[in-house]
Amino acid sequence: MITYEQIKNHPAIRVYIEEADRTLGALGFTEHSFAHVTKVATTAGDLLEKLGYDEHTVELTRIAGYMHDIGNLVNRTDHSQSGAIMAFRILDKEGMDPLDLSRVVCAIGNHDEGTGVPVNPIAAALIIADKSDVRRSRVRNTDHSSFDIHDRVNYSVHSTELELNTEVKTLTLRLEIDTAYGSVMDFFEIFHTRMSLCKNAAQTLGLTFGLMINGQAVL
Repeated sequence: MITYEQIKNHPAIRVYIEEADRTLGALGFTEHSFAHVTKVATTAGDLLEKLGYDEHTVELTRIAGYMHDIGNLVNRTDHSQSGAIMAFRILDKEGMDPLDLSRVVCAIGNHDEGTGVPVNPIAAALIIADKSDVRRSRVRNTDHSSFDIHDRVNYSVHSTELELNTEVKTLTLRLEIDTAYGSVMDFFEIFHTRMSLCKNAAQTLGLTFGLMINGQAVL
């Protein structure tokens, strides 16, 4: 079996992640490099592990999480589909089992809002982990006066916690934001569709999704 550790140390995959992030940086997007993909891989895998999924499924989830954004190398538009095709070529060449390969590619191809659907647990966990990675350190722009709405929202967040309660089957994203940089309305302007996708993904996992901002329930 191809392991998550092998994927993290795969020379070509590392180049694709670096170059994809460099492209997004040129376009003015927030950080999508190793910090982001590692956090997504860890969060997604941990979520399924806590829900009792087997070790093999957890490992595939981490692999999907680490590779989910390589399609940005091709273009930001439809990057989930581009990334799925790239992942298929790499993992097939490495000899991944066809069923495992199908699950990883399916999750990557369905992780983004607009076209993504939580069609299976791996895809659902990937969606939640990706969309919940909102943090100040992802902002590249150092000039506060020229922040766009994405910069303002990410920079405003100084605390993020994804809280799973297995007893009552709830998953809550808790954010603490500094409203001097971004408002709750700013957050919803760009994250409404993402949070709706998280809600659907949580339902796929048998959970109810909630969003708390500065201690107030907003979803």
